[in-house]
Amino acid sequence: MSANVVIVGGGHAGGQAVASLRQGGFDGDITLVTAEQSLPYQRPPLSKAYLAGELPRERLLMRPSAFYEGAGVDVRLGIEVTGLDAGRRSLTLSDGGQLTYDHMILATGGRPRPLPCPGADHPAVHYLRTIADVDAMRPRFVPGACIVIVGAGYIGLEVAAVAIKHGLRPVVLEMAPMVLARVASPEVAGFFENVHRGAGVDLRTGVAASAIEDRDGKAVVVSTAGDRIEADLVVAGVGLLPNVELAQAAGIDCDNGIVVDAFCRASASGVYAVGDCSNHPSRLYGRRLRLESVHNALEQAKTAAADICGKPLAYDQVPWFWSDQYELKLQTAGLSQGYDQVVIRGNMAMRSFAAFYLKDGRLLAVDAVNRPAEFTLAKRWIWDRKAPSPQQLGDDSIEAKALAV
Repeated sequence: MSANVVIVGGGHAGGQAVASLRQGGFDGDITLVTAEQSLPYQRPPLSKAYLAGELPRERLLMRPSAFYEGAGVDVRLGIEVTGLDAGRRSLTLSDGGQLTYDHMILATGGRPRPLPCPGADHPAVHYLRTIADVDAMRPRFVPGACIVIVGAGYIGLEVAAVAIKHGLRPVVLEMAPMVLARVASPEVAGFFENVHRGAGVDLRTGVAASAIEDRDGKAVVVSTAGDRIEADLVVAGVGLLPNVELAQAAGIDCDNGIVVDAFCRASASGVYAVGDCSNHPSRLYGRRLRLESVHNALEQAKTAAADICGKPLAYDQVPWFWSDQYELKLQTAGLSQGYDQVVIRGNMAMRSFAAFYLKDGRLLAVDAVNRPAEFTLAKRWIWDRKAPSPQQLGDDSIEAKALAV
C-alpha cells in the first residue's frame, strides 16, 4: 500500500508541496487541509493589485482547480486541524473528521501580530494577510477616505502607495525612528521616506498608536505624540506570529517557529515544516533563521517533497525578497543584520541605485531599487561568500557581469 501525505495549510508552501510531490513521482494519496475558503493563492498581490481592484480573485490562484483534480488531491477547504497526535500520526479536524498520515507537511504559515493597544478590536481596524482580510476592508478603501496605517514595513508602505494612487489620504505611524527599520540602512530608509512624503503620505516616525477610540463609527487613532487622527480605515502591519500551536501542543520542538533540520524535518517522525512557520539552519549565515518570504516558502516545500520522494537535497539558499511601491521595485538579497559598511552604487535622486551591506569586507546583502542587474550579481556574490573590492562595487560593467552569471 502506498504511503500518504497530509499537507496542513494552503498558502504558497502548501500549494507548492502538492506540485512538487507529484513532479517528484509520489503516487500515494495527498490531502490538503486549509482553513481558508480558497485554493492556494499568491499573497503578494493582496497589498497591491488585489487591494486596488486591478486583479480579479481568480488570477490570484497559484494553480486552477483542474490541477488538483488532475493530480488526484483531496482538497479540504474551510477546515482547521484542531489536534495532532504525532505518536499515532493522526489529525483531528474542525468538522469532526480525522485523518492519518505517513508523512505530514506543516505549512501553517503565520498570522498578523495584533495591535497592542486599547480599542484594537474597533470595526475599522483591519489586518492584511488573506483574501478575506482584503475583501473585508474594501468597503472602507474608497477615494477621499482617511486611512491610518500602523507600521512602516513592506506591507504598510505598499498599502500607503496604493492608497495614494487611488485617492485616499494615508497617515503612516511607525514606532521606530525610520521606516523598514528591521531590514534597511538609514540611507535606504531615508530614500523611501522621501518618496512617500513626496507622494503625499503623512509619514510619522517615532510614533505609535496608543489607543483607538470610536466616534460615530469612525476610528480615532490616538498616537503616542498626543495626536488624535480620525480614520475611516485602520490597517495594522506590525509583524507576523508563526502558527506553531498545533505542533507545540503535540510536543514537537518549537523556537521562534517549528524547528527543522536542513531537509525540513521536524522533531517528530514523519513530520515536516515549511514556510513562514519553520525555523531552519543556515550554513550561509551560521545561525538558525525563520524567514517570511515567498521564495523561502516555495523552496522549502520543494525540499520537503524531495525528501518524501526519496531524493533528499538540503535546503541552503540566499534569502531574497521584493516590494513594489509606486514605480519602484525593491529587490533584496541576503540578510543585512550586523553589517558595518554600506556602499551605494547608482543615483538615489534618479530612483535607481543599489545599497551593498558588508561585514569585515564580506558581502551580506543588497537592497536594489530598479537595479535588477546588481540584485542578480549580489546573490551570486553572497552565495560565494565574496568580499568584493571597492572597484567591483563601483564598476560600470556590473550589468554585463550580472547578465552573464
